[in-house]
Amino acid sequence: MSESLLLPVILSGGAGTRLWPVSRETRPKPFIRLPDGQSLLQKTLLRAAALPEVTTILTVTNRDLYFQTKDEYEEALAARPTHRSGPPHTPFLLEPIGRNTAPAAALAALYARHHHGPETVLLLMPADHLIANSEAFTHTVTLAAQLARQNHLVTFGVTPTAPETGFGYIEAAQPLPGHPHAHAVARFVEKPDAARAAHYLAAGNYYWNAGIFVFTAEALLNALHTHAPELLTAAEAIWAQTDPTATPVELPRAPFAQLPDISLDYAVMEHAQNLAVIPCDLGWNDIGSWNALAQLAPPDEHGNRTLGEALLYDTRNTFVQSEHHLVAAVGVENLIIVDTPDATLVAHQDHTQAVKHLVTHLKNRGHDAYRYHRTVFRPWGSYTVLEEGPRFKIKRIEVKPGASLSLQMHHHRSEHWIVVSGVARIINGESERLIHTNQSTFIPAGCKHRLENPGKIPLILIEVQTGEYLGEDDIVRFEDHYGRK
Repeated sequence: MSESLLLPVILSGGAGTRLWPVSRETRPKPFIRLPDGQSLLQKTLLRAAALPEVTTILTVTNRDLYFQTKDEYEEALAARPTHRSGPPHTPFLLEPIGRNTAPAAALAALYARHHHGPETVLLLMPADHLIANSEAFTHTVTLAAQLARQNHLVTFGVTPTAPETGFGYIEAAQPLPGHPHAHAVARFVEKPDAARAAHYLAAGNYYWNAGIFVFTAEALLNALHTHAPELLTAAEAIWAQTDPTATPVELPRAPFAQLPDISLDYAVMEHAQNLAVIPCDLGWNDIGSWNALAQLAPPDEHGNRTLGEALLYDTRNTFVQSEHHLVAAVGVENLIIVDTPDATLVAHQDHTQAVKHLVTHLKNRGHDAYRYHRTVFRPWGSYTVLEEGPRFKIKRIEVKPGASLSLQMHHHRSEHWIVVSGVARIINGESERLIHTNQSTFIPAGCKHRLENPGKIPLILIEVQTGEYLGEDDIVRFEDHYGRK
């Protein structure tokens, strides 16, 4: 009898507020591009796809991030060396709102049981961690899958290299019979203070909790039944209202919102008895702050690290990331400087964990910078706000080949479109026509309209909006290929 399926499950839901202003609510941490050009999400997908015998990779993410995630996957898999079995199948479970890892894991287990059977081995992985040692990762997954098929709930324990206070820890007990490289779990430990972290490092049997778990669908559902029965009952009710054959599988909003916002650690792992931890050295990095991300760039002779264009004079041990502008620093030390088109962060390296508080302040003030970049991604492409002021806004719009915006109308604004590159098919009221490079059209307020790209190259145009109100919520959709309302 063949072994049960190994199903990697990518959990992609965190906001990554400590990496603002690059990480934002509508373009969060998993989409951050690293110095090699790949995003954390793409690296996680390719890590899962490289595992032996993996043919399907399930992703649990927010509905609003679905199309961006699909684009990331298509780009990553297209650049991947051809594999004889072809690219993996990549189904999605779409959450209407975030509810932490326990609900996501429960619904992933219900999905796996429905589609692949209760003995399916789930490999739960965060989408926003970096693992440098792929060979060690594959070896650890193989051992974890063996233990999972013996009814263990398995977690990865990363061998600590420093008395880190930003991670939770796992205390390992005695080795498991027949598995000298795996241990029973004595307990999970919250993020410690510096003294206790130093004690854990010296003790030698404490490991960083990487948030990577392996278990069968049946074992997790049984553990939920024992330790979080209300969560399981609610998840099963949601699954009963879900169409499991849909592509993607969308979870209903109203009952999903009633699920507890709780992690898998709190709901199950801290209470279960059949736990196992595998100590491992994966080159793991959770990229949990700007300090961690800065370490990925090579230092100069003064300890400075830069991504983008920077000019440094009499500056030491400073990180600069600039996407579009030249950033100059003179006579400073130990700083993090991150420049984006609409926001700049300057922080001392000792205070990068506090960046998340800035995001909270922005959110409380209703400032769009916590949520949006200047460039906003849509299912059909993207737009970038170039300039705005009283009664006007100027955007650069890029539409993917074959894509189209919704058939829509605005109450308060008119729009003037000028094609820069490509060909646009325009519906403007009752008329439909093609407009080419250097041609334009005017859409008056109250007029039903649609923009399409019928060509094979990206369509780029400049949109000039004028009117009393230019908010993104002034839109009435009559028809949309992407199911938006």
